[in-house]
Amino acid sequence: MQDTKEKIVGLADQLIKTKGFNSFSYKDIADPLAIRNAAVHYYFPTKADLGMAVIDQEINFMNTGIANWETLPEDQQLRHLIASFENKCNRHMVCIMGSLSPDYNTLPENMQARLRQFSASVIAWVTKCLENGQKKGIFHFKGTAGDRALLIVSNLLASLLLSRVMGETAFENISKQLLDDIL
Repeated sequence: MQDTKEKIVGLADQLIKTKGFNSFSYKDIADPLAIRNAAVHYYFPTKADLGMAVIDQEINFMNTGIANWETLPEDQQLRHLIASFENKCNRHMVCIMGSLSPDYNTLPENMQARLRQFSASVIAWVTKCLENGQKKGIFHFKGTAGDRALLIVSNLLASLLLSRVMGETAFENISKQLLDDIL
């Protein structure tokens, strides 16, 4: 049973990152998994419940990544973050923040709150990484680490969207420039 639930969340994650939250139905999940809509409803009574599971999965992935990177120098930590975005780019996906943000005003309140929480935690982590790297002389930039974190994350989000239109070189150019600007 857990396997079916994980497959539902995995497919929902893929659909959100390729089509958007409001652009898929439970039928889009049930058909490829060869299950009934009722099976999806069994695990996730509402689409918001499914959306929360996808966001929670992304939070867990991010927390695991951060835990694995924390012993690395800050420039390497940031490179790992960029690599996680590159992975999405290579699969023609956007990240969960980039996918759900355009739909934000139509999302249920609990999903909005969780998305805000996730976004704030990503920005806080990048800010801390930049602060620590700046103190060690790894990073050099004007302005505050918090403002630079916003620029980095927003550029990474936008790079995935632009890559859909302009090709993967858009991501490559933006991510390279982001690092060049602070190293």
